[in-house]
Amino acid sequence: MSALSAILLALLFLASGVWKITDPLGWAARIVQMQLPAQLSVPLALGVGAAETFAAALLFVPRFRRWGALLAGALLLVFMVYVAAYYNVLRGEDCSCFPWLKRSVGPGFFIGDGVMLVGAFFAWKWGSPAHSVKSAALVLAAIAVFTGASYGFAVFQQTGLAAPESVLVEGKPYSLGQGRVFVYFFDPECMHCFEAAQRMKTYKWVGAKVLVVPTRLPEFAGQFLNDTGLKAPYTTDAAKLREIFQFNDPPYAVALEHGRQKAAYIAFDEKSPVEGLRAMGWVE
Repeated sequence: MSALSAILLALLFLASGVWKITDPLGWAARIVQMQLPAQLSVPLALGVGAAETFAAALLFVPRFRRWGALLAGALLLVFMVYVAAYYNVLRGEDCSCFPWLKRSVGPGFFIGDGVMLVGAFFAWKWGSPAHSVKSAALVLAAIAVFTGASYGFAVFQQTGLAAPESVLVEGKPYSLGQGRVFVYFFDPECMHCFEAAQRMKTYKWVGAKVLVVPTRLPEFAGQFLNDTGLKAPYTTDAAKLREIFQFNDPPYAVALEHGRQKAAYIAFDEKSPVEGLRAMGWVE
């Protein structure tokens, strides 16, 4: 039972950790939606991803298994306590940590994590005595190098991407290759997208245009703009744009200058993206 629990838990943590490491910017956006500070979102995504991957690696190796079980159990406990503390705010929010399993915050979340916590206890209780700290440290160092390289690649992909020459707005070409264009991707049913749009309507733009892009349900884009008060044209060419500007869930935005991406934004709160845009001279 101890070995089986360890292997199953290792597979789950490996999938979750590697997913975060290989998509740090997408996970940073999810972390912001979990009510954590935007400025900590990327470090948390990378740190949690590395910790989960390290826990999985330890669980796979019998001489490290007890250490892996302790680390996995600690991560589960911290996550459960945090969600419990903010349960009323987070209820119904997506908390999927595994690529193939969709979950949301609710009673089922605590049942699932509770089962994993029991598995971590089995792996620790009857696992072999842990030893060889130096070897475990080498594993951690390798994971840290992989995490850093993955983040560097993700940042490189987000810099200088070329937008399409134009998209269709009300059946007519809308140029993306001239001047400054702030492209905002949103889901009409997403409350985070709604709140971000309400903040953006107060921005005083300097020589920049705003274009909004519904990622789904484009028929509700007009109503979304009316309800939020954001005045901007919208395009339904989301698929065309997302071939270039890749992300998981909205809200998401890119700042284009002369058709090239100057910056990408995954966090939307009182400070972001307005401070970044102000630093570039796009808003007052």
